[in-house]
Amino acid sequence: MRSILVYADRSKAMQARLETALALARMTGGHVSVMVDTPVARFTAIDPMGGSFIAADAIAETIASDDAYAEEIDARLGRGDVTYDVMRCEDEPVNALADAARLADVVVLSRDCDFAGTLALSTRCPILLVPTANYGLTETSAGNAQAVSGTPMPIGRACIAWDGGEEAAAALRASIPLLAGATVHVLTVHEKHGGFPSTEALRYLSRHGIKAEFVEVDRIGSTEQSLAATVGRLQIDLLVMGAYGRSRMREYLFGGVTRHFLSTAVGPALLLAH
Repeated sequence: MRSILVYADRSKAMQARLETALALARMTGGHVSVMVDTPVARFTAIDPMGGSFIAADAIAETIASDDAYAEEIDARLGRGDVTYDVMRCEDEPVNALADAARLADVVVLSRDCDFAGTLALSTRCPILLVPTANYGLTETSAGNAQAVSGTPMPIGRACIAWDGGEEAAAALRASIPLLAGATVHVLTVHEKHGGFPSTEALRYLSRHGIKAEFVEVDRIGSTEQSLAATVGRLQIDLLVMGAYGRSRMREYLFGGVTRHFLSTAVGPALLLAH
């Protein structure tokens, strides 16, 4: 993960998000691209007769404010030890991030981000969702990641939600740089048939020097409830999972694993891939 894209806004979660991106860059010798976005289309209004008008003064004021914010971030990062660039965009966030993510290794957002699910369907780039509690990732002396929130909270336990599908495989491949030094579990809930067996996931990890334990649980209630209960029991800090293994409309109507984990801002960090 050497090309790291992070979305910058003025939310309370921004600090953890940026620190996570910087820590990943230090771990991998990577580069951080910070995006400050001003969606100017939101300043266009349509009247009942079909006409439109643009709030030019509001646009100019918002752009100037966001320009100043981008300069503030630039000045802060310029005092650090990570190579970076700060980009400005005037598109909707999903479109802007999807375009920028074409040559990114990971996009860093927060678990409270309301467009994370849409972005997961709009890009092949994996998305790392940082918990909205005020902590991010930093490095340990061993070179792996740990969380910081006043006192260190190491991300020592990672869980890969494995159903043998393409989405889970994409998430697993993307997670490798984050798993060094962690206790890793490959978790399967009895439900989906077919696809690569769990042993293949374990072999793949072992080829990258990562020892993992296979955990298989019976489905109690829904798949997402079973997964969440096991993640809580194992005290997982990072959950790696495929995004929308079935259609988003079906998840919206009937529920689903992705929707469940995106519906709450609490819990472990999430690494999603579609």
